[in-house]
Amino acid sequence: MRVVIIYKRATDYGREVEEWTHELKTRDISNVVQEIDPETRDGEGLARAYEIMQYPTIMALDDQGRVLSSWTGLPLPRLDEVSYYLTA
Repeated sequence: MRVVIIYKRATDYGREVEEWTHELKTRDISNVVQEIDPETRDGEGLARAYEIMQYPTIMALDDQGRVLSSWTGLPLPRLDEVSYYLTA
């Protein structure tokens, strides 16, 4: 499993997402948290594929890319809600 965070850095919520992501990464978790900018080619394709219309969006994906859970907008979810998917 993996967690993907799609957000635009140069926004009013960008700093909050970066701090939240940093805190999540400091936990003892072996899986990777992937940060994606929706204004890049890959990010645009991902946003289109998963029909993401609002940022930030956090998705927990299984190994086949299926969405197990997702959170959109602010407030950001609690860290333990998301870290569950990284440790499962």
